[in-house]
Amino acid sequence: MTETPTPQPASTPTTHHPYGTPDTPHVTVRGEAHLEVDPELAHITITLTARGTDRRTTLDGLTHRNTTTLDLIKSYGDTIEKLETGTLTINPELTRHGRAERIRAYHGHIQLTATINDFTTLGELITRLADHDLTRIDGPWWSLRPTSPHHATARSQAVREALQRAREYAEALDTRLGALLELSDTGTHHTPLGRAAFAESMPYAAAAGGAEAANAAPINLEPVRQTIDAQVEASFTLIPPVLG
Repeated sequence: MTETPTPQPASTPTTHHPYGTPDTPHVTVRGEAHLEVDPELAHITITLTARGTDRRTTLDGLTHRNTTTLDLIKSYGDTIEKLETGTLTINPELTRHGRAERIRAYHGHIQLTATINDFTTLGELITRLADHDLTRIDGPWWSLRPTSPHHATARSQAVREALQRAREYAEALDTRLGALLELSDTGTHHTPLGRAAFAESMPYAAAAGGAEAANAAPINLEPVRQTIDAQVEASFTLIPPVLG
């Protein structure tokens, strides 16, 4: 006669306690870091303008001014990290009086952006650009590279501070940390680009400057220091303290 197997009780599922239990208490802390560092890059915007009584003359003038400016910027070699052309516009200017619409002149604009990694070069370049006719320079704006090691340094400091805080709480309870449960990056923030200066050339012919323009002293620029903020949250288990 075959024996019927005795039913076995179902296993009880393990209950997860996200907030800890008396046997495995948790502690959750925040770690923060605040760094102030020198910038690595400077950004400037160059706006070139041309004006003429007909479209072709205006376009030719703008093309010549653009070529001259690009050649000057590129002459600084590897100190120019990035050079880009933005918008180009040619706009007609209409007469204000009379029944018929007549074009009085044409205005041309072209915008360039340059990223420079040598701040001594930056002051000299801005001075030379400002000597050009009908050339406007905005900036500089300062920044760090996205791959800057300063970002990793801030994150590491935030983690170390979180660990130190957790240890201090454990010591206050006369116990020790057990294991790391979770580490969350709640954000690393870098201050917006800082604007330090603005330069604009006067609308005079470049030839009028003569030797004085060529020998103009570089503008002295003070870089704006950059602030990096990093925050993390960390959860640890504690060796159950003896309270009483």
